[in-house]
Amino acid sequence: MPVRGGHGEHGSAGSRAEEFEDLRPLLFSIAYRILGSVAEAEDAVQETWLRYDAARAVPGSPRAYLSAAVTRVSINVLRSARVRREEYVGDWFPEPLLADPYEDPERAAELADSVSMAALLLLERLSPLERAAFVLREVFGFEFGEIASAVGRSESACRQLVVRARRHMGDGRPRFEADRHERAELATRFFAALAGGDVDGLRELLAADVRLVADSGGKAPQWSGGFAGAAGVSEVLTTFLPPFVRNGGAIEPHPVNGQPGAIFRARDGKVVNVWALDVRDGRIQTIRTVTNPDKLGHIGPVADAWAVLNETLRTLPE
Repeated sequence: MPVRGGHGEHGSAGSRAEEFEDLRPLLFSIAYRILGSVAEAEDAVQETWLRYDAARAVPGSPRAYLSAAVTRVSINVLRSARVRREEYVGDWFPEPLLADPYEDPERAAELADSVSMAALLLLERLSPLERAAFVLREVFGFEFGEIASAVGRSESACRQLVVRARRHMGDGRPRFEADRHERAELATRFFAALAGGDVDGLRELLAADVRLVADSGGKAPQWSGGFAGAAGVSEVLTTFLPPFVRNGGAIEPHPVNGQPGAIFRARDGKVVNVWALDVRDGRIQTIRTVTNPDKLGHIGPVADAWAVLNETLRTLPE
């Protein structure tokens, strides 16, 4: 989303806009990790631009100023969002992110792990200030002085925020030890077996205690409570997915939140849902599907998931 506006008495509007656009990937990546929402992160970035454009004084470090500003905006948004999440119908997952715009080759693996569905769900345990401090320090390597400016607390208080955040995250913090190529290869085999209805092939790829869970928000078909165990998960998948493909549906493998995943499309190309896979120890541990249409619009036009399901059910054997 390009910046809007860009004028005032504080210097060249063009140069200020260019500085902002150079930092936009970082700002979005900070906001998304704090908020877990693509739409809210984009809005936070836009609000940050409006504040930057309106500022009369030229900051000595645009990176520090903008990072602090987007963090403060995101904290405020998160505080109101948490109330809505408490009232959410069923499991809540972050909005799927197909590509993280911020790149840092030296921290590529850490950045990918920190944006995974598993990591973002763990971050939900934290208070808004803990979450912001943790993201800035542990993910992006900000100094405590910069974090203090961003969250409006002293450096010592920020150190305590990070300590508490680490403790709350605990042993649940994900560790994706397999390299990216191995995970991608396993996902390719998984989706091929899925489309072909290969029950035995699927079971070989699933952990014994694999979980299949969905986020519909009450607005799309939902597996009540999800499914657990390799036998049950493979059975339900091979029952419904091959007919979906035969009816013209498509499974497009694609990284989701830095991990293997796929976009499921109806015959007209509209998005039905998005799947993200947790892979550990050479097996798929968790399959998370986002079917809530409100969380899929940034990917493309969204299908009527109920209509797609009913069409699939009509083709199942008696």
